[in-house]
Amino acid sequence: MSQKKLVKQLMKKLDKLESDREKLIDKLANALEKLDKKETAKKPATKKGVAKKAPTKKVAAKKMPAKKAPRKKVAAKKVPKAPAPAIDAAP
Repeated sequence: MSQKKLVKQLMKKLDKLESDREKLIDKLANALEKLDKKETAKKPATKKGVAKKAPTKKVAAKKMPAKKAPRKKVAAKKVPKAPAPAIDAAP
């Protein structure tokens, strides 16, 4: 087949696909409209009066003393003592 014939066939297929697509879109739109109509018809029938909630008292939470992290004991550095000056006991 020549390229022109192939192009014509592909164009026909494309046109058909586009028309099918438009038909499907129309069907979906109609289905959505039907659903919307059903929902709007149901809403007033199922609507109930909203009861006001009575104010509730808030109970103050008891505060617990925060736990202190245990401290690590650091050993005190020992300072070397200077040798005592030698006292000569002279007789």
